[in-house]
Amino acid sequence: MTVALPIPLTYPPMEAKLVGSLPDGPQWQYEPKFDGFRCLAFRDEGEVDLRSKTGQPFNRYFPEVVSALAALSARRFVLDGELVVPEGDAFAFDQLLMRIHPAKSRVDKLSREHPALFVVFDLLVDEKGTSLVEKPLSDRRSALERFFASYARENAALRLAPHTTARSEADTWLSSLGTGLDGIMAKRRDLGYQSGERTGMQKFKRMRTADCVVGGFRYASKGRLVGSLLLGLYDDEGMLHHVGFSSNIKAEDKARLTSTLEKMIEEPGFTGNRPGGPSRWSSERSGDWKPLAPRLVAEVQYDHFSGGRFRHGTRFLRWRPEKRPQSCTMRQVEQETAATLDLLESG
Repeated sequence: MTVALPIPLTYPPMEAKLVGSLPDGPQWQYEPKFDGFRCLAFRDEGEVDLRSKTGQPFNRYFPEVVSALAALSARRFVLDGELVVPEGDAFAFDQLLMRIHPAKSRVDKLSREHPALFVVFDLLVDEKGTSLVEKPLSDRRSALERFFASYARENAALRLAPHTTARSEADTWLSSLGTGLDGIMAKRRDLGYQSGERTGMQKFKRMRTADCVVGGFRYASKGRLVGSLLLGLYDDEGMLHHVGFSSNIKAEDKARLTSTLEKMIEEPGFTGNRPGGPSRWSSERSGDWKPLAPRLVAEVQYDHFSGGRFRHGTRFLRWRPEKRPQSCTMRQVEQETAATLDLLESG
């Protein structure tokens, strides 16, 4: 479509630098980082266009959000926010992933049964079509609040992201909501919108650890040295399920570790869910692995556990020879109860 807005559909959103601790000071504003898809929403008269962080169109996957934005009396704007799918009083990332489906009938069914929300945290173009990207965040936030009060307060699919300038309140969000948050975003209040840059925004994620059984391994793509450890956790029935992998093995340790692992190769490795089974994470190498007797226990660091596995690759920390493999259960990674939706009401 031809867009008369002052910024194009290909406009890169502001990025965040991952940090080990939150910054502090009067120049910072804090926002909860919800577990969703980053999205820029463009509205120009009768046309609505949702774009992912990489500029890919989202319209077909979130028709209910398109309809919600089209229903606003404001005829022209650009919003920056996060697409999330509520489940109970928290958000379900797996439900969000299911939306990226080629069948329109499937997407339409999911949009009715598990409607998405668009949590908005920035206003880049106001309802007059005026670009705000050069204005500091403090001004953009005030404009966003006015925009919501005038146009979106009664729209159930749109939510205003909460914010605070008090570091103590941001710390409270982290401690009280647990896995309900993806982390905390810290943004410079005195800067304009840093399109495509990481200079004005920082992200802090609370990392967690778990003890896992090494139920198998994969060789590296080249050579016969170990490339990754396949991790397992036991359920309440004593079945060992494949839940993820860790590949940050030191180069100087690989030869010795490979020799150790090869001596432990033994079927079945995993007695529950196994690597290579059908899932959205499967790849061409998913079935290429060696099963191990369940003897080794590794402590790993992770950020999210959902859908029965670690969302991303974990970071190997250390071996735990004193731990019984049978003590490595799913209970370690059970998500804390987190009334995340309640936090949105304070937006």
